[in-house]
Amino acid sequence: MKLKNKTLVIIGGTSGIGLSAAKALAQEGAQLVLVGLDEDSCEQATSTLPDTIVLCADARREDTAKSAIRACIEKFGDFHGIYHVAGGSGRKFGDGPLHELTLDGWNETLHLNLTSLMLSNQAAIQAFQELGYGGSILNLGSILSFSPSPKYFVTHAYAAAKAAVEGLTVSTAAYYASQNIRINVLAPALVESPMSQRAMTNPEILKFSASKMPLDGGRVGKPSDLDQAAVFFLSDDSKFTTGQILHIDGGWHLTEGQYS
Repeated sequence: MKLKNKTLVIIGGTSGIGLSAAKALAQEGAQLVLVGLDEDSCEQATSTLPDTIVLCADARREDTAKSAIRACIEKFGDFHGIYHVAGGSGRKFGDGPLHELTLDGWNETLHLNLTSLMLSNQAAIQAFQELGYGGSILNLGSILSFSPSPKYFVTHAYAAAKAAVEGLTVSTAAYYASQNIRINVLAPALVESPMSQRAMTNPEILKFSASKMPLDGGRVGKPSDLDQAAVFFLSDDSKFTTGQILHIDGGWHLTEGQYS
């Protein structure tokens, strides 16, 4: 098993992409601490993976990732990596096209998608420095950071936040490489998840996405499509890999997409 004796934290690990990754990591032998925001999803994760620690907390709080890492060390005696999945759409806060974007929409979207990630990455790096032998950080980005969809996915604060995730990842990967700390990004396109329900229930968007993501019959991505990449980046298989952005997008960034 690729993750035997590895102890890992997933921020946003109780639903969607995070929970799917948790199952895959556990199958590879990892011991896990999962953090989720919604109490129902936390209960589901507890029943699905009874050998894990599940914490219900807000990733935007400064102490959340620190508490999860501390729990990981106290329970399992070590800490080897963190996967930051937490984030989401800022539409309900006022995100949208720039001429309509509200200040609250901007602030809340960046807080949800970028500040929370900065806090988890910072907590992980501080823990790795204390432990003295490095580790792995994996961040969830988005294909929208550099390959926009100007008709159906117009949330400019979200795109800016995900672009900043890539910038933060690459710059910190360079800085901490000498400390044997690896930092990488998975950047998916449209994936079935709680965040994607608006698109998943819109036939017009689904028709567009089938042309935009032509791989495997033009289907929407599944959380499991990211699982083995997460295993790779959080295992010793990636011990010579840092500062990478892996697009798992069904061909999104290679095609134009067709409108009705």
